[in-house]
Amino acid sequence: MNTADRMKIPRQAMPEQEPQERSHNFQEVNLGLATEAARLEAERCLRCRNAKCVTGCPVGVNIPHFMEAVAEGDLNRAADILFESNVLPGITGRVCPQEIQCEAQCIRGKKSTSAAVGYLERFVADWARENRPDQLVPPPSTGKRVAVVGGGPAGLTCAGELAKKGHQVTVFEAMHKPGGVLVYGIPEFRLPKAIVDAEVDKLRRMGVRIVCDVVVGQTYTIRDLLDEEGFHAVFIANGAGLPIFQGIPGEQLKGVYSANEYLTRVNLMGAFRFPANDTPVIRAPQIAVVGGGNVAMDAVRTARRLGADPATLIYRRSREEMPARAEEVKHAEQEGVVFDMLCSPVEILGTEDGWVRAVRCQRMELGEPDASGRRSPVPIAGSEFEIPCQVFIEAIGTRANPLITQTTPELKTNKWGYIEIDANNMTSIPGVFAGGDIVRGAATVILAMGDGKRTAAAINTYLAK
Repeated sequence: MNTADRMKIPRQAMPEQEPQERSHNFQEVNLGLATEAARLEAERCLRCRNAKCVTGCPVGVNIPHFMEAVAEGDLNRAADILFESNVLPGITGRVCPQEIQCEAQCIRGKKSTSAAVGYLERFVADWARENRPDQLVPPPSTGKRVAVVGGGPAGLTCAGELAKKGHQVTVFEAMHKPGGVLVYGIPEFRLPKAIVDAEVDKLRRMGVRIVCDVVVGQTYTIRDLLDEEGFHAVFIANGAGLPIFQGIPGEQLKGVYSANEYLTRVNLMGAFRFPANDTPVIRAPQIAVVGGGNVAMDAVRTARRLGADPATLIYRRSREEMPARAEEVKHAEQEGVVFDMLCSPVEILGTEDGWVRAVRCQRMELGEPDASGRRSPVPIAGSEFEIPCQVFIEAIGTRANPLITQTTPELKTNKWGYIEIDANNMTSIPGVFAGGDIVRGAATVILAMGDGKRTAAAINTYLAK
């Protein structure tokens, strides 16, 4: 097929649950492409010689070769290409923001719509999980032992890449289940936990040992892992999960959650099944969430599913400035989420017995761009108003948890508490590496995975010395 014919093929739509149905359940929204639609979508790839999409992928998947294999119906080869660069493709195919990474670099996107790389990544990963047995041939052991602190996307990726090299890897996870943000932060309707479990089980079959309920910084220190436990290298990938609050009056009221706690209760602890599951979460007829990122979108869409009507998203800028994925914003709108743009909470109001009853907000207008390039919100005097709610959720970001750095004073950090690394992702302690959110601050799953992959290569080089 020539380029002109490829350009005539429209982008294939992702089948979805109907909004009215999915807004009341936790089943996955996107249903996946059918085989013929996937093949047709793969034909849209122009097979560029200088494939900029590859440079836009944090884990470096050879996208043109992958797309060609899908178009030819050779799904085994497509899976091999995918797994060579990405140890968690069933996850990234669902939550990676391809529209600002690989797909943003797609040449055909300059004149029409880009090739749907993410849809096909999901399609092939799901096909491989269901249709082909493991083809894992463990390499000879190097005898080198590596400790990975944190079982989130950065840690799991690093562990998988090191296992490919024959190193003995142990992942220490603080929660009772591995996955990090993949299990406690991202809702079931975006990323089914069965998918995460399957990807983690594959790492186990590659030889990765995963130990849960271990809080490094308390159960062990970094120095313990090196000196007493005998690990030859350590990768710190414990994320940045300490919630940030606005510091406005009323945050002590009952019914105020950080998005971290709210989502962890629902996603990891299964509070949406309460009382069948032991962990409860407050259900309320009116819930408000402040924030404009993917976490805020996850929280407000979760509140909607738990019965809030309205579930209101409060954001101090306009929709154009929202950092959340466009697909998530679209899905939220379809599901009946109310967007209150260009306003900012100034006080949480309570009842006489200490429960949230409303949030007082102030209207904003956009001024000059700030350091991020987005126009800064400026308060409009005399514009205060109230939004009734019985639960108020703050989803304005997270920062580094100081537990590890406080117990490892020789670890050099910056003024925000994030660990500093050199060009090889090594910290100020020889043999101790770091990556993901604990280095860069809160970011996306795929960027953390890219850090994990690069760090694995650096650790492999370090261990070979």
